[in-house]
Amino acid sequence: MPKPYPREFRDDVVRVARDRDPGVTVEQIAKDFGVHPMTLFTWLRQADVDAGVKPGTTSGESAELREARKRIKLLEQENEVLRRAAAYLSQANLPGKGSTRS
Repeated sequence: MPKPYPREFRDDVVRVARDRDPGVTVEQIAKDFGVHPMTLFTWLRQADVDAGVKPGTTSGESAELREARKRIKLLEQENEVLRRAAAYLSQANLPGKGSTRS
C-alpha cells in the first residue's frame, strides 16, 4: 500500500483546486502535483464533509472510529485469552484428575 500523503500537502492541493482559474481542470491540477485525479476528487469530497458542506463522516470521526475498532479488537482478544485460561484452570482443578492426593 502506498504511503499516504502528508496532511499539509493534501490541504495545499485542495486549496489550489478550489481557487483554480476558470478553464483549469482538476485533472490538470492533479497532474501538476503528481497525484491521481481520483485521489484529488476524493480529497475535495472529504474537505467538503470536514467543512460541513456535505453529510458524511469527518476525518476526525474516522480516526476515532479506527482507534475504537482497534481497542475493541484488543479487548476481544483479551477476553478470549481469559476465557481459555478459565476453562483450562477449571479442568486442572477437577478432583481425581491428575492429582495423587486423596
